[in-house]
Amino acid sequence: MSVLRSLAFYGVFYAGTLLLLVIAPFQGAHGMRRLAGTWSAFHRWCVRHILRVRVITEGGPIDGPALYAMRHESFFEAIDAPCVFGSPVIFAKQELLDLPVWGKAAATYGIIPVARSDGAKALRDLMRAAKGAKAEGRAFLIFPEGTRTPHGEEGPIVSGFAGLYKLLDLPVVPVAVNSGPLYRDLVKRKGQITYRFGTPIEPGLGRKEVEAQVREAINALQPSAR
Repeated sequence: MSVLRSLAFYGVFYAGTLLLLVIAPFQGAHGMRRLAGTWSAFHRWCVRHILRVRVITEGGPIDGPALYAMRHESFFEAIDAPCVFGSPVIFAKQELLDLPVWGKAAATYGIIPVARSDGAKALRDLMRAAKGAKAEGRAFLIFPEGTRTPHGEEGPIVSGFAGLYKLLDLPVVPVAVNSGPLYRDLVKRKGQITYRFGTPIEPGLGRKEVEAQVREAINALQPSAR
């Protein structure tokens, strides 16, 4: 049944995605954010009704802008982000914006590329987005491990996270998620995916301290026996 559900999921979700990509080139930034919200909601519907995966949330976003540091186990949480945060400011690897079609849509949405080789420009883009997003009360989202990490493992916090935390001067809210066992593989499994929001960490901590607190909190849904 998992194979059949997965095949049905791929057929329905990617057919809907292609239809939305046809509309995407005609959208401005605000239209693209609404489109991203529609895509995310459609994905959540497919996950719930085709894959038979329940999504629950323990806690939630705080009032006002904040930097959300989320565990990254599969593509689920990346697609699902608008369902959780609305229209977050997302920091992603430059390589993702180089992808055909999707990269242009992501750029229009306002995803900020993390390009280590272009530090000055990346900083200007970041500060411009930060100013506007703070005024709008939007959330900032980053995957501090930098890449997907298998469930049961703990990835290191990438070096740029602490610099971003210092630069934005915002509370950082760790978010644990356990999507890996159900969603990471080609064949998806039914079950339950949980988001767990940690205690907000105020600005001003040193690099080692904030990284240690974030790493502990985003791994809160790992297996108890390590």
